[in-house]
Amino acid sequence: MFTENQIEILNKEFETATPAEIIQKAFELNNKAVVTTNFRPYEAAILHAVSQVEAKTPVVWCDTGYNTPNTYRHAEQVVKDLDLNVFLYVPKQTSAHRDVVMGIPSIDDPKHAEFTEQVKLEPFKRAMDEHKPNVWFTNLRQGQTTFRNSIGIFSLSKDGVLKVSPFYYWSDEKLDTYLEENNLPNEFKYFDPTKALENRECGLHA
Repeated sequence: MFTENQIEILNKEFETATPAEIIQKAFELNNKAVVTTNFRPYEAAILHAVSQVEAKTPVVWCDTGYNTPNTYRHAEQVVKDLDLNVFLYVPKQTSAHRDVVMGIPSIDDPKHAEFTEQVKLEPFKRAMDEHKPNVWFTNLRQGQTTFRNSIGIFSLSKDGVLKVSPFYYWSDEKLDTYLEENNLPNEFKYFDPTKALENRECGLHA
């Protein structure tokens, strides 16, 4: 739907734009959108920003089944406070069952790829197949991983979906201020079983 040249022009044009302006532009380009979340730190910002522009935008939550109690409580609070239109996707096998037959493989374990496919990639593919969005809002930011440093505010997913990261150039400190000003909670006791390191991609974006 979009060419790399169009993406480059958008990134130059909106490099200094506010998240609200970026989100508004994305909806003008195509209003068949979703915002994805896992309720990790600072996710309340993207959920708030998108809902301020389009209140009932579908929110895709792919829950690995391994979140901490804090993360689940945080998710419940954010969903309620922002009145989010959440669509929950979970693995086809429970974490209790998987713990018996596989456990959580280390990054060096040959089963790690299968584990990641089961708990994250398959539910995500199922979500995208059902919603078929043309625009995908995320909270990717520069400095998180080498790959994310290269994409810009606007980028294309592997399937050609317009991926929009309105807070791409924002620091943690700037996001802290955004959360405080909008009375939004944050949550740091988050666990991603597919990542050994914070700066490692899980496969959804790269």
